[in-house]
Amino acid sequence: MTGRDLRMTAGVERGRAVTIVVDGRALAAHEGESIATALVASGRRLTRVTARAAEPRGHFCGMGVCHDCLMTVDESPTVRACMTPVRDGLRVETQHGLGKRRVEA
Repeated sequence: MTGRDLRMTAGVERGRAVTIVVDGRALAAHEGESIATALVASGRRLTRVTARAAEPRGHFCGMGVCHDCLMTVDESPTVRACMTPVRDGLRVETQHGLGKRRVEA
């Protein structure tokens, strides 16, 4: 992680600044961005670890086709980070394997 914001700023109009929580750490984002965009802008590349070989995966196609950017979002696994918009307080976790589904009693 670089710790610096990689977003372009000159001539770009941003949505309202929001904060999302990724693996327990606060991350700055803007309304209108996808989770993947916020991660890449912060220098983060990892979104999930594969089930069989425990290989790291990240943002690849950016349009919801490849499924490499799957993450657990608000306790729901297998959410495409490239297709999911950020919102203030969103909780995102690196997905390990198939993720764990929350079971409601």
